Amino acid sequence: MVKRKCPPVVVALVLVLVTAAAAVAQAPAKPQPGPEHAKLAYFVGNWTSEGTVKDNPFYPGGKMTTKDRCEWFDGKFAVICHNEGTGPMGAVKGIGILSYSPDAKAYTYYGTDNTGMMIMTTVPHGTVNGKTWTYEDESRMGDVTVKSRYVMNEQSPTAYTFKWEMQGEGGVWMTLMEGTSKKN
Repeated sequence: MVKRKCPPVVVALVLVLVTAAAAVAQAPAKPQPGPEHAKLAYFVGNWTSEGTVKDNPFYPGGKMTTKDRCEWFDGKFAVICHNEGTGPMGAVKGIGILSYSPDAKAYTYYGTDNTGMMIMTTVPHGTVNGKTWTYEDESRMGDVTVKSRYVMNEQSPTAYTFKWEMQGEGGVWMTLMEGTSKKN
């Protein structure tokens, strides 16, 4: 009886194929947006906002109007909003990014505009309770640490109210801005 031996090249090839097949079987799946990300679809579209900025330590009071264009970012993990309008300090142009952090189990917001207002010293974290979206933040405005909250209440699929508040001395909340947004 003659025993046949496999050439070392064949043995090596079989080992490579088995190892590659095992690696493919264990490769993590591409991340997919979850139901929390899907809730951000509410904001996709073109919006017109009108409101009032209250006199406060950081900005003068007066009327404000903006037009926002919000769209899904590739992958549908975030909504990007570009806005232009006018406020008490003149022309306003900005960008905002709404997303959801599975690690923090919270909605997040990053934003900046041409007034020098930059919401990136910390990442505001938001929650949704029914039709109310609440973002809370603690950040620096000049040399002052400020706690703030931004609340949006869905009035319909095409309209919401908003209110931005800051915590002042003694823990009292004061309104910085409030108004309405309507989808065009």
